[in-house]
Amino acid sequence: MIDTNTNDHYEDDEEFVISKSQIKREMNALQDLGKALVKLTPNQLKKMPITEDLLVSVTEAKKYKMKALKRQLQRIGVLMRTEDAEAIQKALDRLHKPEKQQVKKLHKIEKWRDDLVAGEASVLDDIVEQFPELDHQYVNQMIRNAKKEKASNKSPKSARALFQYLEGLNR
Repeated sequence: MIDTNTNDHYEDDEEFVISKSQIKREMNALQDLGKALVKLTPNQLKKMPITEDLLVSVTEAKKYKMKALKRQLQRIGVLMRTEDAEAIQKALDRLHKPEKQQVKKLHKIEKWRDDLVAGEASVLDDIVEQFPELDHQYVNQMIRNAKKEKASNKSPKSARALFQYLEGLNR
C-alpha cells in the first residue's frame, strides 16, 4: 500500500531545493565579481569593503598568468562566498559612476558637433549661452570646413577639431 501523505512532504521540500545549475551560476557571478576586483588599482582596492584575505588573494592574482590566474580566480570565488557581494557591487558601481558621467558628457558634445555641422544655429546659441568665452570665429570656421569635408568625402579633420574644442570648453 502506497502512502499518499509522503508525496506532500516531498513537494514542500522542493520549494527550498536550489538546483545545482543555480548554485553554479551564483558561484560564477561571485567569481566574475572577483575578476572585477582584480582589474582595480591598489588605491581603488583599498576603498572596497573586503576582508584582508580577499585583498591579499586579489593582489596576488595580479601577478599570475594563464592557469595560475584561473586557479587564483577560483580561490577568489570561494573567498567571495563569505563576503558581502552586494556591498562590493555597490562600491564598484560607485567607482565606475564617474566614467558613466564622462561618457554622457562626450555623447552630449558629439551631438552638439553633429548638430552644428548639420546647420542648426540654435545649438550654437545654446553653447554660447553656456560658455560665453567661446571663440565664435574659430567655431564658425570649423563648422564651414567640416561641411566642406563632409561634402567632398574627405576625412573629418575639422569635425574632430571642433569636437576637441567643445570638449575643452566643457571641462
